[in-house]
Order: sequence, then structure tokens, then C-alpha cells
Amino acid sequence: MIIDVPEGKDPIGYVWGEMVPGIGLPASALALSVYEHSTLGLREFEAARLRIAQINGCIFCLDWRTERDGQKVEEAFADAVTDWRTTDLFDERTRLAAEYAERYASDHHNLDDEFWKRMFGQYSQAEVVELSMSIGSWLAFGRLNHVLGLDAACVLPGH
Repeated sequence: MIIDVPEGKDPIGYVWGEMVPGIGLPASALALSVYEHSTLGLREFEAARLRIAQINGCIFCLDWRTERDGQKVEEAFADAVTDWRTTDLFDERTRLAAEYAERYASDHHNLDDEFWKRMFGQYSQAEVVELSMSIGSWLAFGRLNHVLGLDAACVLPGH
């Protein structure tokens, strides 16, 4: 971790809540709202989120699994996200979510008409906007946590 965190303080809570409260607290609210208010299905949500976690290299994000109504994606899901092009575990919406996340993070200048035709064949405009905002949140905040080394200092409950 490259940020000095006082002894006994939770690194995420300290950096996000105490160091820059005028920015960190509203940013935290955005990050949490992506989970609390998403209308996307769990599989497409997690495919996009995990693809961004893989690209960012955020340890905490890679270990995290979103839970909805007591359900989480299966254990093999993360490997399937890595192999989103060829896995047989994904339907078209899930595959597109992983593809969109990857391209959003690393090739956004080349989101062409062919891609958008496929995307809008599976997703409504509102869903595309929601997925875009979610991906943007994960990209920014997962990368922030990784770059500052906070991801290595955070531990998931039960780990």
C-alpha cells in the first residue's frame, strides 16, 4: 500500500471516508448504488464486473462475488469470464456484457456499428446506460484501489 493508514484504521474506510470526505463519500455512494439499484441480471452484471476486475488486477474485486437474493454465480464463472469468447456457460447477454466491459476498458474507440447492433439486439438503451455507468464505476474505483494498494490491504469477510 502506498498510502499511510493510521494504525487500527480500515484502509478503505480511511482513504475513502476520512482522507478526502468531500470526494470519497460521494464516490462511495456511487459505487454502492451500482449494487443496490441495478436492474441487470446477476450473470451479466457479474460478467462485466469480473472482466473489469481482471483487467484492473484488483485483488479485492477479483475475490468479491455479488449476491442477490441469496444467489451468487457458480465457482467456475470467473474462469468463464476470462474465456468469454469461447465459454459455453454464457448466454448472449452475458457474453456481450463481458465483451463490452473489456472493450470499454481497453478499446472504447473501436466500439463500432457492428458491436452496437449486437448490443442493442440484446439490451435496451436504459440497460446499456446502466451497464456503462456500472462499468465506469468498477473501472475507476477498482483501479484506484489497486493503484494505491488498498486492494491488498482489504480482506473479505470470512477470508
